[in-house]
Amino acid sequence: MGLKQQACKPCQGGEAPLSLEAAQAMLADVSGWELNREATRLSRHFSFADFVTAQAFALRVGELAEREGHHPVLSYSWGYCDVVFYTHKIGGLHENDFIMAAKVNALS
Repeated sequence: MGLKQQACKPCQGGEAPLSLEAAQAMLADVSGWELNREATRLSRHFSFADFVTAQAFALRVGELAEREGHHPVLSYSWGYCDVVFYTHKIGGLHENDFIMAAKVNALS
């Protein structure tokens, strides 16, 4: 089953974040996304024709996040929306972050 078809599972903390190697392997399944240098954040910049379209996209991402119970950092303005995922409870990346990235890709 692909990442997009999976549901986020609640992270209780106490788990180790994904290793750099594991995060890089999962990155291949989420086109357009990037890891930060420490592999603790997963991000993507989305470009749009105007503010209203960027805002509508941010709203759809927010609605998805509420359904899945896993929330990104969103930043949007005229012509763009930046989306960043990480799992606060473990201070790094979890499989849920990649599941959400795949689902966000399906919205774009």
